[in-house]
Amino acid sequence: MRALDIAAAGMAAQQTRVEVISNNLANLSTTGYSPRRAEFADLSYQQVVRPGTVAASDGTLVPAGVQLGLGVRATAVTVMLQQGALSATGNDLDVAIEGDGFLEVRLPDGRSAYTRDGALKLTGDGLLVTSDGYAVVPEITVPPDARSVTITPEGEVLAQFGDRVAPESLGALTLTGFANAKGLESIGSNLALETEASGPPLTSAPGQDGLGTLRQGYLEESAVDAVKEVTDLIEAQRGYELNSKVISAADQMLGATVAIR
Repeated sequence: MRALDIAAAGMAAQQTRVEVISNNLANLSTTGYSPRRAEFADLSYQQVVRPGTVAASDGTLVPAGVQLGLGVRATAVTVMLQQGALSATGNDLDVAIEGDGFLEVRLPDGRSAYTRDGALKLTGDGLLVTSDGYAVVPEITVPPDARSVTITPEGEVLAQFGDRVAPESLGALTLTGFANAKGLESIGSNLALETEASGPPLTSAPGQDGLGTLRQGYLEESAVDAVKEVTDLIEAQRGYELNSKVISAADQMLGATVAIR
């Protein structure tokens, strides 16, 4: 009885959907988080009678045929790249990206990773890093005697010193874009890695080549819509329950068949 396998595939699909939704809700307060969406496709079909098959000696063709589906499978968990709301923090080292693009950071093993989490910090040496201590690329060091730091929308980092009227430029932040940003590999800690699917990184100054600009003193909130996620969760739960009822019905039908004397 195919119904057992089909319903089991349906339950597995809805379980995957619930797992994706739960991860979105868990990251409701994660800075710069983009929600994920599970996508599905039907499995192959058993062609009991193919459409267009000759059905009679006079050449009459079967218009529809008999095609029995074998269930569903997950095809992708897609990142929904959306601009989250900007929240004012008042912190000089917090930067939000308005528009497309990612900040590049250097991992301990030398690889480049990319993030939209602009909650930057300073090390004891004044190096600009992420909350996990990964250096921002290009590296920028703030002298210990700097009174304040200004980050312009175009990414230039300026420091104000007590004995000078004009601020001093310490360097400039850049943004990186990808031909297919949905193809990046998420590794946790608000970081993603380049893949063959994402294409090579395209780095430029903020505001150029279709990239966004920076907003100092703000952070990008999570783009998760809690109401939509809860609605989807209820829908997935109902789908799971309906597939479980199919299994119960198929079991009863098999029981009735066995009981025949």
